Amino acid sequence: RPADPAARNRPAAGIRYYKSDTYKRAALSLALHHVAVRNNRKSGKVTQVAQSKVYPDAASALKGITFDGMTVMSGGFGLSGNPENLITALKEDGTKNLTVIANNCGADGLGLWVLLNNGQIKKMISSYVGENKLFEELYLTGKLELELNPQGTLAERIRAGGAGIPAFFTKTGVGTLVAEGKEAREFDGQTYVMERALVPDVSLVKAHVADKAGNLQFRLTARNFNPAAAMAGKVCVVEV
Repeated sequence: RPADPAARNRPAAGIRYYKSDTYKRAALSLALHHVAVRNNRKSGKVTQVAQSKVYPDAASALKGITFDGMTVMSGGFGLSGNPENLITALKEDGTKNLTVIANNCGADGLGLWVLLNNGQIKKMISSYVGENKLFEELYLTGKLELELNPQGTLAERIRAGGAGIPAFFTKTGVGTLVAEGKEAREFDGQTYVMERALVPDVSLVKAHVADKAGNLQFRLTARNFNPAAAMAGKVCVVEV
């Protein structure tokens, strides 16, 4: 470590991180890495010295982790805290037969609606389906599957997925359509219904600030489902 305090803050010579300073909204992957290298100027030898989780754009961050029939979880509540650039990149990727887990499916022309309109979503797992005429039309005509959850149950299913809890019991929904086909048990004289955790193949998340290690900060109410979604996914890609 250099004795000079100023020298400590200077970047190491010959280290290159694969990122872009021109792309406004970088996407950070918390699972797949690009590799930073050190070039020895005398011998020409290239040595791997660090891993960078920074990608130049949303499309690059999604490359190689999408596939038809996958399950995608998206942060956001209404139109707040949506990873819009990642959603657009997923649309352009063309992946089909998606199961999408999110509080809602956007609104007309906005958010996850673009995937719905592009015919990429097979099933929605959500808690609110209003303000979306396309969603209504597709569901009522049998072209879209829907698993409707009480909002607190959805939030806990996502949190449980991130915490490694496979299932939990709740009183919410007991005696209603929500409980049909699910295991029920009595605890202390009260009936509870079992809910399974949600663990998507990929989580798409919107954060306000992120560092190269993948640590995130969220802004005000745009936080909403994003932290829980980030922890629940097998792979998490974050837009900042």
